[in-house]
Amino acid sequence: MAEQSLTNQEREEGAQFSPKFDALGLLTAVVVDAQSCDVLVVAHMNREALDATLASGRVHFWSRSRQALWMKGETSGNILTVEEVLVDCDQDALVIRARAAGPTCHTGERTCFYRRIEHDDSGSVLVKVKT
Repeated sequence: MAEQSLTNQEREEGAQFSPKFDALGLLTAVVVDAQSCDVLVVAHMNREALDATLASGRVHFWSRSRQALWMKGETSGNILTVEEVLVDCDQDALVIRARAAGPTCHTGERTCFYRRIEHDDSGSVLVKVKT
């Protein structure tokens, strides 16, 4: 799956999968629950993480802080099993529809998006929402 030089039209309308990684070798991956479509986690993939995800059917990411490949749920057992991988028009971001084996967030929450921002005259605060 080597990155190929495609025209914009080929990249946006063609059938060739040629992911466009950024200057750091990453692309953004948004994982959503395959049934509810709730956003579970947003992280980054390098080529190794993408290849591992496509080959295994389990979501892998590249940890920018640890500089290491990791499979979501490798220590907790709460793996994310791939149902479908969608690519955006310029092939630099993915939406992965997955089934979660348990809570997705390292905090124990079902999704990493368990707070909303509320704003008033005194500023912004985070309020926990039901997930």
